Amino acid sequence: MEQFADTLFHFLFQLEDKRYQSEEEIVLRLSALKVELISILFSINHDSNKSCTTAEIFFTALPKIYSELNKDASAILNNDPAATSLQEVHIAYPGFYAIAIYRFAHQLQQQGINLLPRIWTEYAHGKTGIDIHPAAKIGAHFCIDHGTGIVIGETCVIGENVKIYQGVTLGAISVSKDKANTRRHPYIGDNVIIYSGATILGGDTTIGHDSVIGGNVWLTRSVEPHSIIYSKSKIYSKYTENHQEPINFII
Repeated sequence: MEQFADTLFHFLFQLEDKRYQSEEEIVLRLSALKVELISILFSINHDSNKSCTTAEIFFTALPKIYSELNKDASAILNNDPAATSLQEVHIAYPGFYAIAIYRFAHQLQQQGINLLPRIWTEYAHGKTGIDIHPAAKIGAHFCIDHGTGIVIGETCVIGENVKIYQGVTLGAISVSKDKANTRRHPYIGDNVIIYSGATILGGDTTIGHDSVIGGNVWLTRSVEPHSIIYSKSKIYSKYTENHQEPINFII
C-alpha cells in the first residue's frame, strides 16, 4: 500500500528508472497502476465492483491532481531562494513529497475511502516529518518550506498561495469525542504566511487573507485580513547589572 503511493509519485514526475517517451507507453503504465490499486482496494474491502469503481474515479481525477501538484511545485520554486529547478523540487523537497501524497490521499478520502488515505499520509509523515490529515482541504499553490514537524488537522481548511514553515501546528483545542464531526481546526485564508513554530488552534479560529503569522506565535482567536502577528522577544545581556543567571541544568 505504501509502495504504491511512492510508485505513483515517481511515475508522475518521471523519477522512475524507465522514461516514458510516447502516449502509448504512458497509457500502458497507467493501466498497470490502476490494476495494482484495484488489488490493494480489494484487499481492504473484499468488493471487486467497489474496488474497480473507486480506482476508475481516482485515475480519472489524476490529471487534475497532477495539475495541482505542478502549481505546488512552482510555488515552492518561486518562494524558496535555495531551489534551483522544478526537478530539484520533485526529487529533493520533502515538503513537495508530503503535499503530493496528501493530494493522492485526499482524492480517495473524498470518494469515501478512509483507511488507505491514512496509511498513505502516515507513510509520508514517517518519511518527511510532515503530518497532514487526508481530510484537510488545501488550496492551490501550497508551499511548505523545510517542513519538519508540521501538523495539519482533519478539519483544517487552507486557502490558495499559503506558505508554511517548519514546526507549525494547525490543530484543535482539546475536545470530547462527540465533537468528532464538527470543525475543530482553523481556517487559513489566501496568501497567508505562517512562520516556524507557530501554533494555531480551534475550529472558530480564522486567519484572514494576506496575513503574516510570526514564529512561535500561539493563537486561539481569529485575526483580520492583512494582519501581522508576532511574538515580542526580549533581549538580555549577561553583562547587565540586573541580569539573573539562568538555572543550570543538564539534558
